[in-house]
Amino acid sequence: MPDSSKPWGGRFTKSTAELMERFNASIGFDQRLFRHDIAGSRAQARGLARSGLLSETERDAILEGLDQVESELVEGSLALPNSVEDIHMAVEKRLTEIVGPAGGKLHTGRSRNDQVALDERLYLKEAVAGTLERIGRMQSVLVTFADAHREVVLPGYTHLQQAQPIRLSHYAMALFWMLDRDRGRFEDCGRRGDSMPLGSGALAGSGFPIDREQIAEELGFSSITPNSLDAVSDRDFLLEYLAAGSILMTHLSRFCEDLIVWSSSEFGFVELDDAFSTGSSMLPQKKNPDSLELVRGKSGRVFGNLMALLTVMKGLPLSYGKDMQEDKEPVFDTVDTVWICLDVLAGAWESMQVRGERMRAALDGSILATELADYLVLKGMPFRESHHVVGGLVKTLSDKGKRLEDLDAPTLKAASALFEADALEFLTPEASTKRRNLPGGTGPDSVAVQIERARELMKGRTDQKKKR
Repeated sequence: MPDSSKPWGGRFTKSTAELMERFNASIGFDQRLFRHDIAGSRAQARGLARSGLLSETERDAILEGLDQVESELVEGSLALPNSVEDIHMAVEKRLTEIVGPAGGKLHTGRSRNDQVALDERLYLKEAVAGTLERIGRMQSVLVTFADAHREVVLPGYTHLQQAQPIRLSHYAMALFWMLDRDRGRFEDCGRRGDSMPLGSGALAGSGFPIDREQIAEELGFSSITPNSLDAVSDRDFLLEYLAAGSILMTHLSRFCEDLIVWSSSEFGFVELDDAFSTGSSMLPQKKNPDSLELVRGKSGRVFGNLMALLTVMKGLPLSYGKDMQEDKEPVFDTVDTVWICLDVLAGAWESMQVRGERMRAALDGSILATELADYLVLKGMPFRESHHVVGGLVKTLSDKGKRLEDLDAPTLKAASALFEADALEFLTPEASTKRRNLPGGTGPDSVAVQIERARELMKGRTDQKKKR
């Protein structure tokens, strides 16, 4: 016997197999969209009433019924079996049980194709807003940290080899600016997703005179989608969020890698707070940086979600295919992962202990070599020649087990007649960083400018948010 409970069941003479019910259903995960689905249905009801397709009495009954459905979903009292398929059908089914035949009019001119596109775009608005809020919190932690550690000097690395001294404040601000680019990507994603697709129908547009612009305004969209075929086919806005999330996770993971290494006993540059560390089930001495390791590890999860949705979308003909049901779980998982990773890293960074003395002591014996090369350049020697002279000097000292700080004026003079006694003044980490005060450099004045600029950016955003 056919299943008369299916809204699409008129075409069919047999019931859906239980296996197919389970395979086809998305209610297990898309129920997360219930508030967005109900918001869209409220706008749909008002739009139909304005067009004369619902009476005011029917509209009001539907709106009251949707309020009840929402309350039941919030309370968890509404059963959501696989047989209802998805959140759209679950809401409509329960609404019709409450208000009767008027509930069957709500879907006039609407398809699940434009309905889900609407729900996902409404969800994206919240996802982007929540992500930006957490990025802002992480940036605030970084600026406060940089301000508190302006004078701490540590080795800067290239190729995992010590390169030049940098200030810890400069290091922290590097992540600030990376996150600011991430912010821009999420904002761009949100802007491009800010178009209202309802009224696109299954693919060709609604056959009823719905005022799409008014519905868009009611739902908080800045525009309507210009092409119905594109509107129900498009998942670019979700792909963009996943791509922006992947780049963000790359940034977080790289800094977690540094902090993990720095927290080891060999380095001892930082120590994570107990609240963001765990222990070993066997080794009583262990204090593991698991918060950072999990952030690093979850980057792969977010990358995988991006590749999953790209793979789903790459071969689909226009307009809609059931394959696109697979868009939700990667997106939900990415949003959850990005949010908790930002929260955890902010907490771990804010509470960790910095051991500045260990950082300075770790500067190796040749990290100031560039200072001597630059000194010779200032005396008129071509840089390539100065590079060669100082490289030989480093090799000689290394063979004798000495450091650049052990140099005296006669030894320098023997390496090059251009060296004078004041060259020794170049051989301190503080002098090295102070010489790099050009915009963007690690010098104290430059870092101060970065911190002030960052504060102005954050204040501007806060002020703008208050005006909304």
